[in-house]
Amino acid sequence: MKQLPDTAVSIPANFKKSRFRSFLSRINRDKYLLLLMLPGLLYFLIYKYLPLLGSVIAFQDYSPFLGIFNSPWAGMKHFAAIFDDSEIVRVLWNTLNISFLQILFAFPAPIVLALMLNEVRHELFKRVIQSIVYLPHFLSWVIIAGITVIFLRSGGLVNTFLDQVLGASKIPFLTDPAFFKPLVVLQVIWKEAGWGTVIFLAALAGINPSLYEAAVMDGASRWRRIWHITLPGLRSTIVILLILRLGNVLDSGFEQIFLMLNPFTMETGNVLDTYVYFKGIIDTNFSFATAVGLFKGAVGLILVVAANRIAKRFGEEGLY
Repeated sequence: MKQLPDTAVSIPANFKKSRFRSFLSRINRDKYLLLLMLPGLLYFLIYKYLPLLGSVIAFQDYSPFLGIFNSPWAGMKHFAAIFDDSEIVRVLWNTLNISFLQILFAFPAPIVLALMLNEVRHELFKRVIQSIVYLPHFLSWVIIAGITVIFLRSGGLVNTFLDQVLGASKIPFLTDPAFFKPLVVLQVIWKEAGWGTVIFLAALAGINPSLYEAAVMDGASRWRRIWHITLPGLRSTIVILLILRLGNVLDSGFEQIFLMLNPFTMETGNVLDTYVYFKGIIDTNFSFATAVGLFKGAVGLILVVAANRIAKRFGEEGLY
C-alpha cells in the first residue's frame, strides 16, 4: 500500500466561512430557545462566576478601605491560619460528623420514601401524600427552627406531655449537646425527604413495566421485584446524587446550624460555616473567611473527582 507523504493540511478559506455561516444559521434558527436560556446563564455568570474573582482576597490582608487592588499580599498566611487555630480540629470533626450522619440517614430517606410511594396503587391517595411530603421543602429554616423550639423547649408541647400526662421529667432537647446532631439530621429528613423523591420517582417512571410483568409471571414477590428491578433501576441515579453530595461534605448548612446553636451546644454544634462566620465575619477577617471557603471548595472537588473515578471502576457512568 502506497504511503501518503507527510504534508501540512491547509483548511480552505471557503470552508471556514461556510462553517461560520452554518454556526450563525443555527443561532438564528434557535434564537428563541437561546433567549429562554439567557436568564439562567446570566444568573450563573453574575452570582456564581463573577464572585470568584473576589477569591483573590484569600491571598491578601484585605481591608475594605484599601480595596482589592491596594490591599497588601499575604501569600498563604490565611490558609496556614486555618490549621494553626486549636479550635479547628473540633470544628472539622463536628462538620464531618454531621455531614456523614446526614449521608447515612438523610440521603437514603428520599429513596425509601420514593419506593413506598411507587408501591401505592391508588392514584388520588398517592398524589395527596406526595403533596404533603413536598410542603416542608418550601418552608425556610427560620420556620423549621421555630417549630422545633415550640415543640421541644422546656415549656413546649413534648415536655408538657411528658410532665403532665406521663409524669416523666422534662428533657432538655435544645440545651443538651447530645441531642443537637440527631435534631439537625431529623430536621433535614423532615424538610427535604419529600422533595428528594422527585428525582427518584422520575427515575422509577423510566423503568420498563414489562420487567415487573415478567417478574410477576415468574412468581417473584413484591420484595423480590423491588430488590431485582426497582433498586437496579435507581442505581445510576443514586450514585450520581451521592457523588454530588460528597462534594458538599464540608458544607453542613450555615442557616440551619446557626439557628439551632446556643451557648450550651456550641461545643458539639459549631461547624466550619459558623466558625467562618464568627472568626471571619464578626471579627471582620474577610481574607480568612475567603481562605476557608476556597479550602472547602478544594476538598469538595477532590472528593467529587475521587468518588467519580471509584464509581466508574464499578461500572457506573459517573458525572463525566
